[in-house]
Amino acid sequence: MLTWDQMTPIEQAQSIYWDAYKDAYGFRPRNIDTTEWLLTDFHKEILVLEQVIAENEVQRKLDEAVAADKVERTILNLLESGAKDREMCVRWLLEAHDCGEDRNFLCWHLGLPYEYFGGYSKV
Repeated sequence: MLTWDQMTPIEQAQSIYWDAYKDAYGFRPRNIDTTEWLLTDFHKEILVLEQVIAENEVQRKLDEAVAADKVERTILNLLESGAKDREMCVRWLLEAHDCGEDRNFLCWHLGLPYEYFGGYSKV
């Protein structure tokens, strides 16, 4: 395996393209033959992928905001239903989603940003 400095500019561009494609779509490209691509072809495609990645990031933040609103409404409902405080609500959510004490796993389940509830329970 070559180091970055040992790669040609085309090989470096191909490596960047493969990684950017995965960042944009969640998987590496299949059935895309880049053997005949020029450096300018890679640069063009990478610019497109950068735009897709930026749009995905905006959507992720919107989705997380919607999820946070939903969770906060759930927490208010739990408080009205008898939970003594927010910490108890979080423990109930951990149990309901079979997350043990892993609050970040709960965040993943609920579509929230990691560390929304802190890492692990204090219990």
